[in-house]
Amino acid sequence: MKLALVFNPFKYKVHEENVRIGQKYFGLFPPLSLAWVAAIAEQAGHEVIIIDARTLQLSQQETLRLLQIFKPDIMGFMMTTYMFPDTLEWIKFLKKQINVPVMVGGYNLRVYPEESISHLEIDFGIIEHAYYTVPALLKEIQNKTNNFANVPGLVYKKDGKIIKTDHPQAIDFDLFPKPARHLLPNELYAEFPTERRNFSVMVTSLGCPFKCNFCEAGKSPFNPRSAENVVQEIEECYDKYGIKEIDIFDYEFTGNRKRVLDICALLKQKNIDIIWACRSRIDTVDPELLAIMYKTGCRRIYFGIESGSQEILDIVNKKQTLAQVVETISWCKKIGIKTLGFFLIGAPNDTEETIKETVKFAKSLDLDYVQFSKCLAKPLTSLWQELVAKTKKDYWKDWILGKEVDRQLERPWTSLTNEQIDKLAKQAYLSYYVRPKFLIKALLELKSFKEFKRKLFALFEMIFTQEDRSKDDKKFYAFNENSRNDIAKARKKLEDSLTS
Repeated sequence: MKLALVFNPFKYKVHEENVRIGQKYFGLFPPLSLAWVAAIAEQAGHEVIIIDARTLQLSQQETLRLLQIFKPDIMGFMMTTYMFPDTLEWIKFLKKQINVPVMVGGYNLRVYPEESISHLEIDFGIIEHAYYTVPALLKEIQNKTNNFANVPGLVYKKDGKIIKTDHPQAIDFDLFPKPARHLLPNELYAEFPTERRNFSVMVTSLGCPFKCNFCEAGKSPFNPRSAENVVQEIEECYDKYGIKEIDIFDYEFTGNRKRVLDICALLKQKNIDIIWACRSRIDTVDPELLAIMYKTGCRRIYFGIESGSQEILDIVNKKQTLAQVVETISWCKKIGIKTLGFFLIGAPNDTEETIKETVKFAKSLDLDYVQFSKCLAKPLTSLWQELVAKTKKDYWKDWILGKEVDRQLERPWTSLTNEQIDKLAKQAYLSYYVRPKFLIKALLELKSFKEFKRKLFALFEMIFTQEDRSKDDKKFYAFNENSRNDIAKARKKLEDSLTS
């Protein structure tokens, strides 16, 4: 069978947790979930393409033309809760022209499977991971047996009813094939701090054992890949795709110290000239571990610091102290690892005063990068449960069903208004980044013209534009630093692969 996977662009949403400019410049990342689905389908003997319309700046009509060349038997899309309407719009347009079944997957399907599949244009939903579900689904369609009750972890329609199947198989993450990066324009990806190209992202573990009440991953089972499996993928990235920088997107990479040490030992043994970044809690690293990570290429760590108020940290169940934060950041500085701090604006019990404390604390740490996010009631979190209880309705459920509009959500856990939170988040960014000392340091550390261009544009927009949410409504949302020529080459490469 021929499977076409499409990654569509999406617009900024009023209910997003990041300020518009921060979201715009955060990065262009490969659609890793679709690359995994592609690899799983290829392993089962199917022909697959990925059309990253977001990165290639393809319109719906241009994407349609490529699909008409490929002639897929089925199309697949990744559905996030926040961007659901954008993807649904693309599905409606493409399915009207190419009348083949549509399957969707992603975290949203675990939260709202029935609501997602309720739309006429969507035929199948992958509720769990694709490893067992996608090959079984494609087999049923290919053989025209259509006995979908045998497909694990599937939601589908039959005789006007929505049916869900169980998924009894345990997920062994080491069994997953390496993501199909050969189907992606790897030369075009970058994130805000990227120093080297090509750039890519990885996921080496699922879930997070910690219980922060604002995070959708809280209390989810921790499921890591083996050190050998992780390093094999890094080696493939370097040897096969010329990737020289990787950002590891695990919720908590350093939670299993022995696994990190094993990964580092293998990287040292392989002597791969690559730099990498990861996400970590403040309390799961130590000077010895950080030094070993640095020696094997770790150059950035993203820490969830969240607040400069100990009271707020305790309320959100962060289980860390401000003293621990200061100590860990100082270790990183001595070793040479750059640090990025994630902070919340409008967390439970936040006031203008505690937010001022947070910004002051961030400055005192002298972090290399900061991200100030507006605290949001994400599906399945404690804050979401609190919001549903107060409003007597589930905004996200209605959003998926098309019964809600894009709007600011209530934040019953703080006395701050949404307007105040917007203003304070923008002020936090300006207060942190527009400092002579910080700007001079950042300028001296630039590694390439593209990095300079990316950061200069972001700074100018941060200073001179307002938080106007309508600006990007009719544009591709993410900042794309690639030249027209770079994008044109990648488009032609994709088209040539379809016609060869």
